[in-house]
Amino acid sequence: MAIVQHISTYNPLSSLSNKKQTLKINLIKRSMKFSNLKLTTPYLDLAPTFYQKVAPTPLDKPFLISSSQSAANLLGVDEDLALDEALLSIVNGETKLEGSETFAMCYGGHQFGEFTGLLGDGRVINLGKVQGQNLQLKGAGLTSYSRLGDGRAVLRSSLREYLISEAMYGLGIATSRALALIGSYTDVRREKPEKGAIVLRLSPTWVRFGTFEYFYASGEHDKLKDLADYVIDESFPSLKNSEDMYLNMYTQIVKNTAITIAKWQSVGFNHGVMNTDNMSIDGRTIDYGPFAFLDDYNPHNVCNETDKQGLYSFKNQPIAARWNLDMLARVLSPLIEYDLSEEILTDTFWSTYTKVYQTLLYDKMGLYRKEDEDKELLESMMRALGSSTIDYTLFFRKLSRFSVDKNKSNILASCVNREPLDKWLDSYSQRLKKETLSEDVRQQKMLKINPKYILKNHILQEAIVKAEQDDFSMVNELLIVALAPFDEHPELEYLCKPAPMKTNNVQLSCSS
Repeated sequence: MAIVQHISTYNPLSSLSNKKQTLKINLIKRSMKFSNLKLTTPYLDLAPTFYQKVAPTPLDKPFLISSSQSAANLLGVDEDLALDEALLSIVNGETKLEGSETFAMCYGGHQFGEFTGLLGDGRVINLGKVQGQNLQLKGAGLTSYSRLGDGRAVLRSSLREYLISEAMYGLGIATSRALALIGSYTDVRREKPEKGAIVLRLSPTWVRFGTFEYFYASGEHDKLKDLADYVIDESFPSLKNSEDMYLNMYTQIVKNTAITIAKWQSVGFNHGVMNTDNMSIDGRTIDYGPFAFLDDYNPHNVCNETDKQGLYSFKNQPIAARWNLDMLARVLSPLIEYDLSEEILTDTFWSTYTKVYQTLLYDKMGLYRKEDEDKELLESMMRALGSSTIDYTLFFRKLSRFSVDKNKSNILASCVNREPLDKWLDSYSQRLKKETLSEDVRQQKMLKINPKYILKNHILQEAIVKAEQDDFSMVNELLIVALAPFDEHPELEYLCKPAPMKTNNVQLSCSS
């Protein structure tokens, strides 16, 4: 706010005072520290059945591993996080930010197609909200929803979630964010003893499909309206008091989810655990467990070793998302007539998904005109990728520099079986001749949508092995490329190498 002083005559002392005051305000704005944030807790305005108030359980001998200034900027923090002496104690749950009241959230959900009843934040403790972001500590100790768990998270899974949260943001995909990662000397037992860690993560909402499912299953249908009103206030404020407000809310959830899944498919991202309790109500990506980016293109890839039936295979992700949206429609039936929700789902999901996915593929291929043969060209490309055995990310990055006047050896050299892709590149060359953009402009546009750096599991595993030996240098190198995946980083070139055959499209466990 501008400082204005109404005086009848010019007063140089008053003017100097105003300048000093303005300078002081600007300095305050420029040096906002994370530890000076003031939180609110609007979720606690809901009935006590929505949450449990619980304090974090600090880790022993904690230490800061990494922090993301990019995520901190969302909170209005512009002072270097590394200079904030209170950051470590806040992430460890020892120090509270002003206004914070810590709590765990209640929800239910379908896990691998079966409704499991009460779930809730078993190892996540919420701190409060600031600048439209809800802060959570993951791995901060037991809550009443921990069931048979210990409320902890281990270093390897915490490192993965911290980096992938920032990487998905770098790729332009709606996601929760991660502000800081700490390690400790606290022993946590999984398949073997491991060290505990905590991620401070943030999101505009942590309400899930499963939050609605819980209150529907418990028969507390009055709570569904309270929750829907809260969701509209938090995630869809433009819909407030609109005609058919709850139906409009559901429509937006369908659209957002379809867009996110289309973006997953375009970059080869496999979530691994698309249970309804892992589906954000605003359509963003949350809860990173045994995720993977495709190494070689395999539409049937299953990255989660627990998923024996392939329910959440890469190819099945759009189908799984639609099924989850149908479950949401059913539990919203006390607020929205189910037939109307189903009509929205039928009319909106596949049309939105297909439009976004095809547009992304066109851009990834450098096609800006629409031609009759494009559908077959797209489909034949995916078939060729599947049978050529070539890294999915590397293929599109090399395609971004493809020239119709040069040979195809740069791309074909990365194939195990060259023939299918060799034939496809001939068709692609002919199709490019119908484009009006210059080759240089096309290539520059393609380089901005086809990332060079993707956090493949074999690279993440290298960072984990080093981290478990107290070498965290690779974590911070990966953070650099995660936030700028389309750029060239000559000094970090090794981070984009293809996966070795022995770890190609490897499966991971849910253990964390």
